[in-house]
Amino acid sequence: MKKQNGYIYRRAGWWVLRYRENLLERGQIVRRQMAKQLAPVAPEHARLKRAPDKVKKMAEKFLRPLNDNEIRPEATQTIAAFVDGLFFPELKERVRQSTYRGYLARWELQLKPRCGDMRLRDFRVLAGQQVINDIHRQNPEMKYSTLGRLKNLLSEIFDEAERLELLPRGAGNPIKLVRLPDAQEDNETHSYGLREVETMLAVLPEPAATVCAVAAFAGLRRAELRGVRWEDYDGEQIMVMRSVWEGFTNDPKTKRSKAPVPVIPRLQAILSAHRLACGNPKSGPMFANGKGRPANLNNVLNREILPVLNRCGICRKSKPSHIGGSHEYLRDGSLPTWHGFHSFRRGLASTLYGLGVDDVMVQQILRHQDVSVTRKHYIKTTSEQTVSAMAKLEASSAAMCADRALAPATVKSALPN
Repeated sequence: MKKQNGYIYRRAGWWVLRYRENLLERGQIVRRQMAKQLAPVAPEHARLKRAPDKVKKMAEKFLRPLNDNEIRPEATQTIAAFVDGLFFPELKERVRQSTYRGYLARWELQLKPRCGDMRLRDFRVLAGQQVINDIHRQNPEMKYSTLGRLKNLLSEIFDEAERLELLPRGAGNPIKLVRLPDAQEDNETHSYGLREVETMLAVLPEPAATVCAVAAFAGLRRAELRGVRWEDYDGEQIMVMRSVWEGFTNDPKTKRSKAPVPVIPRLQAILSAHRLACGNPKSGPMFANGKGRPANLNNVLNREILPVLNRCGICRKSKPSHIGGSHEYLRDGSLPTWHGFHSFRRGLASTLYGLGVDDVMVQQILRHQDVSVTRKHYIKTTSEQTVSAMAKLEASSAAMCADRALAPATVKSALPN
């Protein structure tokens, strides 16, 4: 390609460079005339018709990558064209459907409107920082972890662009230097205690009670509850083989998640009763709908669990059926509050740890890839455990003080011999 010097002119108080560049538009390479603002016109240059040497050097520096063919036409496509045309189709082939849907929603709702029209080669650290800051400013209630996920998605996009050599030479991933603003921390997650679990099992109808029992005593994830089949259960353990999310059947979340889970006698009895109520099936979904397919746990939650747990404490009717009654709805405080299926999994980890089970063993039961995940997000200490731990400290301290009191005192002479 012939070397170009461009043309520098003044416009609205700026020195502007006019040049030509090959751009990728709708899959076709086209040559366009472009304009680039270089610098404001200084007061001492207000009467100049030609740009000063400083501005000419800026133009030369800008044009050097183009003249040296360092910028591929593919790098001139918009971020939206790259993400929609290359990034997401490739991502869909290597991640779970739930992960793909989550990424796609974050891109469409938050990132694409703010940076989709920018070109890959023009996106810098400052632009990335402005995107994250703008999201935080317009969504002040958004949690710190959510902003972190948005940043991580942008970083993955530019990692892929860098891998395909679509970023300027030496530029690197601009998102890695972006800082997250001071946003709200996540709310503390809940873990169901044994008393809450047993209360639920006593009041919930079937099959909701059995679903909650498997979640509480085996620690299966929500998608794994939908994916478990009778042939995976041999009476002593459940072999977690698959997960079902929104109709998509996948392998479990990680390789380590595809493993057997021991079934305690309490859960064995519950599953035996559930199997008998289902007609003693030998195969098929453990929790099936009327058509023999994996039950939709949203329907189980909304039709069987919430109406019971949110009943009125006065008339014991569910909240929806209570409308128009002779008294105001007052939730029955003796029943546990619903915190989601995953709270059963956290509850299992916390209960086992409180019973003295080593955290590495808890990790193996929950089938986590890394024990640090178990420690950080699943094991919850209760106030009773904290008081007990401090009581042990007090007892140890008291014993040490008693030993010191019984030991003979050694008196050193204050005078030299």
